[in-house]
Order: sequence, then C-alpha cells, then structure tokens
Amino acid sequence: MTDNSLLGRRQALKCLGWSGTGALYALSGGIAASLTLDQAIAAVPLGKAPGAAPAPFTFLQISDTHIGFAKAANPDPVATLRETVAKIRALPVQPDFVVHTGDISHLAKPDQFDLAQQVLGEIGLPIHFVPGEHDLVDGNDPRPYIARFAPEAQGNGWYSFDVKGVHFVALVNVVQLGSKGMGTLGADQLAWLKADLAGLSSSTPIVVLSHFPLWALYPDWGWGTEDAAIALGMLGRFGSVTALNGHVHQVQRKLEGHMSFHAARSTAYPQPAPGVGPGPGPLVVAPEQLRSQIGVSTLRFAASDTPIAILDAALA
Repeated sequence: MTDNSLLGRRQALKCLGWSGTGALYALSGGIAASLTLDQAIAAVPLGKAPGAAPAPFTFLQISDTHIGFAKAANPDPVATLRETVAKIRALPVQPDFVVHTGDISHLAKPDQFDLAQQVLGEIGLPIHFVPGEHDLVDGNDPRPYIARFAPEAQGNGWYSFDVKGVHFVALVNVVQLGSKGMGTLGADQLAWLKADLAGLSSSTPIVVLSHFPLWALYPDWGWGTEDAAIALGMLGRFGSVTALNGHVHQVQRKLEGHMSFHAARSTAYPQPAPGVGPGPGPLVVAPEQLRSQIGVSTLRFAASDTPIAILDAALA
C-alpha cells in the first residue's frame, strides 16, 4: 500500500464487506491494515493487528438468533447458533463480553427463551441484550423479556453500562412502531437518554445498541427508527459514537461524521438487500450458501477515544 492509496476511515469500513468470510481492518497512524478471518484466528490474537498495539478490550456482537424459527430459510437455527458458539469459543483470546442486538427468540415463547438462554450460556461470557420485536409477547409486551434478559433495566428495557472508559447505551425501539413499521424510541426513553448522557465528557466513546437501525437504512421496509434524529442529536457532542443494530440480518454500514453505524448478520438466516425483491423476510438460499451469509461480529477498542476495527465473520 503506497502513501497515495491510504484508506480513510470511511473507506476502511466499507471494505469490511469485501470478503465473504470477513476481514479485519485496524487503523494505526491513519493506515488501514487488513487480515482475512482465517489469518486473524490462526495467526493474530484478538486485540492485535499489524503495527497496532494490543487493544484494551474486545467484545462480540451477535444478533437475530430466532430460536423457534423452523422454516425453509433455516430449519434448525439452534444448530447454527451452536456453530456460532463454537466459533467464539475457538478464538485464541476470548473477548470480554457479548452484546446481543435482539430477536433472541422467534415468538417470545417461554420454551424458546429457555433454549436460547441455555445455548447462549454455553459461550461462557457476560451477555448484554436488547430486545427485538420477536421478543415481545403479543407484539408489545416486553416484560417477559426484561425478567429474563435485562432485569436491571428501566422502562421497556433500556439501560447503560461502562467498560474501561467506554459508555454503552442499550436502547429499545421495538415496542411501539411508527409508519411503515419503523422503530420508535418514545418520549420517556429519550428523556432517560438525555439524563444518562448529561454527566459524560464529550471525549467519552459511546456505543449504542438497538435492534432496528438508528439510521434510515430503508424506511419503505421499516428499516429505521422514526425519532432517532432526536437521540442522535443528543449524541452529536461526543467525538466517537458507534451504533450497533440487528434486524436486517446482513452487514450494512454508514459513516456520518464521527458516528459510525453497523448492522450485523443474523445467526439464523439472511434477508434480502434493501429494496431487492418484494419486501423483507427470511431469504431462502442454497443450503451450501447459508453459512456464508450468517455469522458474528467482533469489535476492538485500541484507543480511549476511537473504535478502530470491526471483524465480520461468517460461519463458512
């Protein structure tokens, strides 16, 4: 890579989608260094990249496990989740924790929650959850989800926590839906968010977790959050904001100033690309292609103010 071909952060994030098995990009001194997933697992411990210092911590994002789903797109999502668990356990250095960005279950039934807890517990790491719309009983009741997966949460399941100087905010945008099925945050949650952020320095790195994307990925399919602009306005004073979501079952990214947005794969089944076909829903692919379109993401913080790398790993 010559000086004239150095990638900016925007380009580096875009390039993560080149490889079906994922690629790691770490920025050091403005230079983007890359590894394939096989190289990352076989040769480079978590938290390191060529020319980069060890990261203070790493964590994994998994999403849309859909335990209870049993249709043609994936008749056995428990099996693919267990493959994901095995991939995580095989990492040479274990991450600090996991975040799950919703749709733990498919129909929010007690037996589905039970099985999800059992299989996810096999990871052996702390897990922080946000709910998806499939985790709500009768489509709008988050209480069974909260009791199992976020007992310390407030309101409909929102909360925050801190890890080594990074502030994590877990938002709920699935309880009340807006136009075309878009997510909403609501006045109560937005008031809580304002208070939660009030005491933080603008140099604090922020990671926001939600199920629906916080950017207008494809509003015609409900892929967005109707009142997200209010929340993003509150986050505007922070120098580093990373928003992670699920729901769309595919890697999608946007970089807007100092805010980066990342939509993760499902561990269960893919969905069509935005605007391709009649609408969203389980996408049936050839069985030998399924594992190349589902998987897990790793995020690495190597500096106090900047998340520098995201590794998107497919199961195949």
